[in-house]
Formats: sequence, C-alpha cells, structure tokens
Amino acid sequence: MNNGSPTILDLPPGPRQPRYAQALQWVVRPQQFLVRQRERFGDVFTVQVIDDHPLVVLGDPEDIRTIFTGSAEAMHAGEANTLLEPVLGSRSILLLDEAEHLRQRRLLLGPFHGERMLRYDAIMAEAAERELATWPEGETIEILPRMQAITLEVIMRAVFGIEAGLELERLRVLLRRMLHETTNIRQMALSLMLGPESERMRGRLREVLDPVDDELYRVIAEHRDAPDLEQREDILSMLLLARDEDGEPMTDEELRDELMTLLLAGHETTASSLSWAFEQLTHQPQTLERLTEELRGGGAEPYAEAVIQETMRLRPVLPIVVRLLKEPITVGQGRFRLPAGTRVAPAILLVHLRDDIYPDPYEFRPERFIETPPGTYTWIPFGGGMRRCVGSAFAQFEMRAVMRAVLTNFDLEAAAGPERISRRSLTLVPGRGGRVRVVRSVKAARSEAAVDGALAL
Repeated sequence: MNNGSPTILDLPPGPRQPRYAQALQWVVRPQQFLVRQRERFGDVFTVQVIDDHPLVVLGDPEDIRTIFTGSAEAMHAGEANTLLEPVLGSRSILLLDEAEHLRQRRLLLGPFHGERMLRYDAIMAEAAERELATWPEGETIEILPRMQAITLEVIMRAVFGIEAGLELERLRVLLRRMLHETTNIRQMALSLMLGPESERMRGRLREVLDPVDDELYRVIAEHRDAPDLEQREDILSMLLLARDEDGEPMTDEELRDELMTLLLAGHETTASSLSWAFEQLTHQPQTLERLTEELRGGGAEPYAEAVIQETMRLRPVLPIVVRLLKEPITVGQGRFRLPAGTRVAPAILLVHLRDDIYPDPYEFRPERFIETPPGTYTWIPFGGGMRRCVGSAFAQFEMRAVMRAVLTNFDLEAAAGPERISRRSLTLVPGRGGRVRVVRSVKAARSEAAVDGALAL
C-alpha cells in the first residue's frame, strides 16, 4: 500500500514501464498512449502518469455511468484534483467535495443560467470584432493565440466585470503572464517530476500568482462597494449578491478561487476548442462551406451546434476526468472490484473514439450529431453527473458567437496538413497553433464588388 491507496498489484493490469516513461508518453502523446493501452488491456487498465498513485482508466460508457451517477460521498473529484490547488486555491469548486461542493455549485449555477447567455452575446461579438480587425488578409496565422485573445477579453468583461481602460489592460498583462507560466508544457513536465508541492514549483507560481491575486482582490473589493452592484450583469457581481441556503454570501477567498477557476476553465478550454474547430473545418472544405452558408444566412444554426459537438468529440481539450473512490465499486462488466482509495479516470478521449458508438471515429463528420444527439455517457467533454462543468452552456454559446463572427467576416482555408495533438499543460491543443490562411475579408470583397458595380454604371 502507498499512503493508503491501492498498489498496482491490487488493480487491473496496465503497462509495466517505469512511471517516468509512462508520464512522458502521457505528456507528449496522450491520445496514442491511451489508445495503445486499450488495444492491449481492454476498456479498464491501470497507469502511473501523474504521481505515485496509480490511475485506473475507464473507457466503457457503462463504467462511466457508474462513476457519474455515484453518490457525492462515494466519488470525490475535489480530493482527486489537489494537483490544481496551488493555482486555483482550496475553495475552488473543482477542489471541493460533498456538501461544500454542492453549496458552491448552487451559488455558481445562477449566473450561468441559459437565458443569461443572451446578455453576453454583445460582449462576445465585440471581443471577436476587435481581434478580427487585426487579421492580415492573404496571410497565414496561428489561430490559437487569436482565440485566446478573444476568450480572455470575454472573461475579463463578462465574468470580472471590467469594461475598458487602464484597469483592463493592467489585468490583461498580469493574466497573460500568469497563464503563460501555468500552462507551459515544460512547467507541467517539471511539476510531474518534482511534484506541485516542491518549494521550487511553489516559488515560481507565487511570482506570477501574487500580482494576479492582488488585482483580483482589488476588483472584488471595488465591486462589493459599488452603489450599482444590483444593476450590474457581470458574473462577479451576481456571485457577490448570491446567498446560500443559510443566507450566507461567498467570502473573498471563495470569490478569488472561483474567478481563477472560471478564468482557467473558461478561457483556456474554449480557446482550445475554437482552435480545433477551425483547424478541422479548414481541412474539410465542404463542411466549412456548409457551416459558412448557415452562419451568413442569419437564421437558425443547427449545423453550427453539430460542428461544436463534433469538434469536442474528436478533439476534447481534456483527455480524462478523475475521481477518488471512497467506497469500493465494480467495473469492467464485473471483472474488477476496485477498492476504496483508488483513483479512477473516465477517459473522454477513449469513449469519444469508440467505433461501436461513432462509426469512423477518427473522421470529422458533424452530420453524425444531426442524425443522433449526444449521449449522456458517450459525449462527455464537460464531464458528467453532479460534477459536469457549470459553464458548459456559456462555452458553447461563446463558440457559436466567435465562429459566427469569424466566418461572416473572413474566408479561411488550410495553411498546411492536419495538426497533431499537443499539450498546453492540462489542455490538448493543435500542435502548430492551428495554422490557417486568411484568404480574404468578406467585407472588403463586398466593398470592392460595390465599387465595381458603381463604376460599371
């Protein structure tokens, strides 16, 4: 036994390579690593990729149903995600379990109610238009940093409630520095080797986190004292007004940790998904043409929704979610009984690549989701159960808004061949940043056509 957790010998079979060798494959080639193990061991196998604790990976939707429908007392996600505490803080919804998690989840759900999304549409459109104004017509760009610029501004305005001016620019600089440090792949590898608790890792983090924390606490204080707080529509203002069942508000520490969580979960993941969407679309010209026609038509957008769903199936930005078992469970169609203390990982990547659920699973085909809507335990980019991402509706709404802005303003095409999956810390991103060619500006082309028409008269 190791710190009260099961040993490899207690658990389903898996690769026998040393931990550092498995961790290296997990960091560099996560999809290939998981698929290879499934081919060797089936839908349940054990790896060691994060720390000294073994991880039982689950690729069968029935086993995932068992995890997602398990009680909050039996399945601890917060305790399994302590690796994130140095950045997110101990009061993040991602690090809480049972009653504390349920309280925080209820407080957070209000601002993310579906009807509220319409209030953020203008912010998303403006952030996209501001970024699109810098795009060079006829040149190749990396779309990932462009999407990050848009989603960061959306977070600062819609979530933090900072509209413009020096305050927004100051926070933008601090956040970009912090995000560069905390999502750096070299830092992730170093953290896996040294451990997030090492003095060296904590020292590096504090250098970039302390200035951000100071700014966030200042923003929280300004919002709390604002005379028009009840009229504001940003998410921070709503969280300041929220009360739990006992009538208690969130503390400043809780607000700081949730703001940091929303930043990392809502900025990085959405930008990565958008980058994958454009990377995939530009390699499927007919699919891109169909989507573009729908978005420029100004009507309903069912195909856009299917494109988002297919993007998040084929290229989920998180490969797994993790739970710590507090009670034994049986998986693998009764073949394995996992003891309490086991860390289990429903594998988003593996479920999304099952050919018995998704024929030709490696093909990008949005039509599959028009034919068959996503399944609760077979399409899980946002996790599931009581731990499903509270911002999932916000993320998908933002993806539609940004795709609409891009494709009503520009024609795009692939700049090179398909890009492999790469790491940006926890998220999976296009290996070359999602390189696309900005063929032309639609507005410029329309203006030229108008001028030519006038001259012809």
